[in-house]
Amino acid sequence: MFKKVLVAEDLDSISIAVIQVLEEMKVPVIHHVKYCDDGLLKIKKALNDKEEYDLLITDLSFKADHRTVNLTSGEDLIEAINEVQPKLKKIVFSIEDKSYRIKSLFYDLGVQAYVSKGRNSINELRKAIEGTYKNDEKIVSSDLSFSFNDKSLIEIESYDISILKLLAQGYILENISSEFKASSITPNGTSSIEKRINKLKIYFKASNNVHLIAIAKDFGLV
Repeated sequence: MFKKVLVAEDLDSISIAVIQVLEEMKVPVIHHVKYCDDGLLKIKKALNDKEEYDLLITDLSFKADHRTVNLTSGEDLIEAINEVQPKLKKIVFSIEDKSYRIKSLFYDLGVQAYVSKGRNSINELRKAIEGTYKNDEKIVSSDLSFSFNDKSLIEIESYDISILKLLAQGYILENISSEFKASSITPNGTSSIEKRINKLKIYFKASNNVHLIAIAKDFGLV
């Protein structure tokens, strides 16, 4: 079983339950943080001390408070950890149920398991910890009804997500073009962007931009 686990969770009731599961599974070293910044610091210190963690369990959503932080979400934490300890095994424990966001955790951030918080989530978490330790592939809690064999949403690129997010904020073509040029995102011409939007409308069977944004929100893309 894992020897050293870091739990990143800002709700005490949830973190207590997660820690209890780990204790029952005889994990000898369990640390807990409420802020993603603190989680990254612990990972770095452990690496420096040559006493690295072998598992991270993290939520995705962390409530903002009086403290100023650099890492505001579980995705931010995982991405930062991947820079310093890419082989660390990672389990996400969250209420998120959007297919695209969950799939991106596996395909973009390299997590080993995703457990949805719910009625049976503690048992699901236990199974995910055991499966992750055994190197089982892509572990997802059983209450989520999507297939990794469905490649449709994986075809959406980060470029498309950037367009959709700006459209959702009310940007028009010229504004999106200017924003892309300022951020060195290419292609950034209005013609290229318009063609991409039209492609997205066809892809999602959207009748107009408003409909496209609504569908994108349903999929958790924006």
